[in-house]
Amino acid sequence: MKNFFTSFFASLSALVVFCCGFFILLLLGIGIIATLGEKPVSVPAGAYLVVDLSVNIKDSPEQMEGLEELAEALSGSGNRQVQLRQLTRAIEAAAKDNDIVGIFIMGQLNPQGYGSGFAALREVRQALLAFRASGKPVKAYLTYATTREFYLASVASEVTMDPYGAILMPGLASQPTFFANAFEKFGVGVQVTRVGKYKSAVEPFTRTEMSPENRVQTQKLVDDIWSEIVVAIEQSRTLATGELQRAIDSEGFLRPGPAMQLKLIDRVAYWDEVLENLKSDTARTGKRETFKQVAFKNYTKLVTNDGLDARRRGDAKVEPGHKHRLGIVYAEGAIVDGTGNDQGTVYGDKVARQIRELRLNDDVKAIVLRVNSPGGSASASEMIQREVRLAQKEKPVVVSMGSVAASGGYWISTYSDRIFAEPTTITGSIGVFGMFLNFQGLLNDKLGLTFDTVKTGKFADAATIVRPKTDEELALFQKFVDWIYEEFTSKVAESRKLDLTVVQEIAQGRVWSGTEALALGLVDELGGLRDAISYAAKKANLGENFRVIELPQKKQFAEVLGEALEGRQREQARNGPVGAIVQEVTSQWERLKELNDPRGVYARMPFDLPLQ
Repeated sequence: MKNFFTSFFASLSALVVFCCGFFILLLLGIGIIATLGEKPVSVPAGAYLVVDLSVNIKDSPEQMEGLEELAEALSGSGNRQVQLRQLTRAIEAAAKDNDIVGIFIMGQLNPQGYGSGFAALREVRQALLAFRASGKPVKAYLTYATTREFYLASVASEVTMDPYGAILMPGLASQPTFFANAFEKFGVGVQVTRVGKYKSAVEPFTRTEMSPENRVQTQKLVDDIWSEIVVAIEQSRTLATGELQRAIDSEGFLRPGPAMQLKLIDRVAYWDEVLENLKSDTARTGKRETFKQVAFKNYTKLVTNDGLDARRRGDAKVEPGHKHRLGIVYAEGAIVDGTGNDQGTVYGDKVARQIRELRLNDDVKAIVLRVNSPGGSASASEMIQREVRLAQKEKPVVVSMGSVAASGGYWISTYSDRIFAEPTTITGSIGVFGMFLNFQGLLNDKLGLTFDTVKTGKFADAATIVRPKTDEELALFQKFVDWIYEEFTSKVAESRKLDLTVVQEIAQGRVWSGTEALALGLVDELGGLRDAISYAAKKANLGENFRVIELPQKKQFAEVLGEALEGRQREQARNGPVGAIVQEVTSQWERLKELNDPRGVYARMPFDLPLQ
């Protein structure tokens, strides 16, 4: 019997190893086929470029290019990613492409993390406006359009809505979650040190509602962003000033009838009717054939970093012909210490190394730092800023701010030749805080655990989490926070050539819109990534012929495979209203994991400022 079980488990183990090995080989084979067997992109003459918005628009480049379908199949997720620059360049190229006769917009955005923010959407919108100015039509089909979708679709020369659709844009709202009562129930204590009356990043963990100062700054911010959106839509749809706001306040959700009366849409039609119209526009008559089209995800593969002309199947291979280069480094996500590969996280060591790599490369004549970050670790922010300052001594360094570039995100931006921001960019938040959790109540009262200490110095156990900080210890940390704040404001005053007293007044941890930041001197110009690249190229005398290299670069297949499998587990927990609530709460807890500064000092804007 003993030999039987030994033989049985040995055979079972061998079978498991075989199955795992076969599964891995199968996935590797699929990956190779997906990479090598990619079909050439065809662009029929007289086609529409189809911009399906069912994506998350990110700043940083796609890190698993060619394997999106495989990752999507493994993760079970329909949330595709697209790089902002790829999308805008595809639209620019389509305007010059004689085979493209128009753009058709459809679908609903799926924002995640720091993607699909209003600053990024404004860049897409500007590209669509430029496309229309070329004389080609932009058509849009809406079902349930939120503010984000309609902000883009409003530029269209023809906006069509489903008979049972609606425009869902009642306004912007920010609704943070507060954990103070929950912490109290579970015996978790929170102590903070901070500078700046508007520095509200700690409030979700110490209060049950917004402080008056935080409410004032948040209200001003959402008002600024909302004003930019409303004015842009009114201008595109030729509405009188204030007309859109009155309709929104009256109707709430705009059904097809009221939307038509207000001239927000041009017609109401079913999907099949729209398809037939597009077939007619592209001279397609067959019953089984759809209209002539090319998906923008495919079209982006034809647009290289060397120019804005979409290549064709028969074109010769484009060789890197330009020696001079412009480098773009993407800092997208919360800033933390160390290094890693997690998307949506800015690792101080890693980003500093990328900037250093471009600084030491003599072929790279200018650097653009694209920032889409709420900040985070003060030490990691300083590590990145140090490399920015060193690079600036040798070549132009220009900053392009995305949807958010606040606190530590502003720290890494302030030393540059020029800062570009969108009107809807969230920036500023020049302030510092320290937050210290202790689990004494949970460990002692709930779990019955106790601790004792032997130490060699007064502050040897100051970093403990099993008791609150003493007044003397808190004073020690407050002194350090005060010093970091003084450093922060002094750096801003020096780099922006502002009087220190002025900086101290506009700092205080307060967040500003890009429009306000321009008026205050915190940024130099309103514009997007394309404007920043053009300025950097001009300052470096690159002319029109230069190559663009982007960091971070795409990931290896093994990394993509691991993230895809992990993504499947995450996605399954998101479905349904309960999953949405859990996701909202856990997202705040995830922010705590980003607090890894060894000194517990952070330059970060409010932990979560969702604009719904």
